[in-house]
Amino acid sequence: MKSVADTPDSQLNNTDSPPVVLTSELRKVYRTGFWHNQKVISLKSCSLKVYQGETFGLLGPNGAGKTTLLKLLLGIIRPTSGRGLLLGKPLGDRSVKENIGYLSESPYLYEYLTGWEFLQLAAGLFQIPQSVQRRRIPQLLELVGLSQADARKKQLRRYSKGMLQRVGMAQALINDPDLVFLDEPMSGLDPVGRYQMRELILGLKATGKTIFFNSHVLSEVEQICDRIAILAQGELICTGSLNQLLGNPNTYYVKGQGGDGEVLKKWIPSLVFEPDGSWQGTLKDDYYDFLASLRLMDGQITTLKFSRISLEEFFIQQIEKQGNSVNFK
Repeated sequence: MKSVADTPDSQLNNTDSPPVVLTSELRKVYRTGFWHNQKVISLKSCSLKVYQGETFGLLGPNGAGKTTLLKLLLGIIRPTSGRGLLLGKPLGDRSVKENIGYLSESPYLYEYLTGWEFLQLAAGLFQIPQSVQRRRIPQLLELVGLSQADARKKQLRRYSKGMLQRVGMAQALINDPDLVFLDEPMSGLDPVGRYQMRELILGLKATGKTIFFNSHVLSEVEQICDRIAILAQGELICTGSLNQLLGNPNTYYVKGQGGDGEVLKKWIPSLVFEPDGSWQGTLKDDYYDFLASLRLMDGQITTLKFSRISLEEFFIQQIEKQGNSVNFK
């Protein structure tokens, strides 16, 4: 497996504890054709770890194998080879399901039920007592931004896609799970809805829940995730924290003219002088203090920007390295 970085930041994760998601050379091959004599490799030797309390983002172009990996982790399908553990139990172990929440990209909801009735149905599947349901359902409706009045009266067939996504999120949390899987949780939401969903996910993280999700909204992933992994053509091509993959968020690329070269080198260890007399490099210290110092040296800045690239830029670079065209939903 090719990996840009495969060790989580020690400050973000407690790597002394066993991972809540662990896979080793997980592989899935589908047989197609009239006689099932053709093979389609959906996932190739996938090995990854997700730790307790982490928000982990799974990225990849369409057809990369993200949904296959989610189905394998959830026990919906079985791997062709390889193995894995979920909350310390083998993949497919039914006893784990009571501690897992799942929101699919296009959840099927019983359209003639109200939102309240649907959440009662989901709670019943987990054998949650009525007394707990009466307290938890209103809390979840408030959490996802739906009114109790609408939830009690309005049938799901009259909900917008964004409202259905919110109800789906509520059912994913109905059992107060330790581990939550979210498949495109921002799908169908307007900018306000995406903001609210992002805050909800961050709130879940603050309570110590582990969140594993995939999304095509890379700007949201960049704000939410501790670590990410990128799949391409069924292969895990990189995994790591955002700082490991994108660079330190507190460094700046700076270009300017004038000033004292010796003093500049103290601020910019990578300082390079150009033939025209200008200079450039990476500034790692507080740029406010640097600007004050530069002003005293009669120097000036011509360019100042973050040296860290965006997640979108990094994603496109990695996919293009694999010879794939980028295809967003």
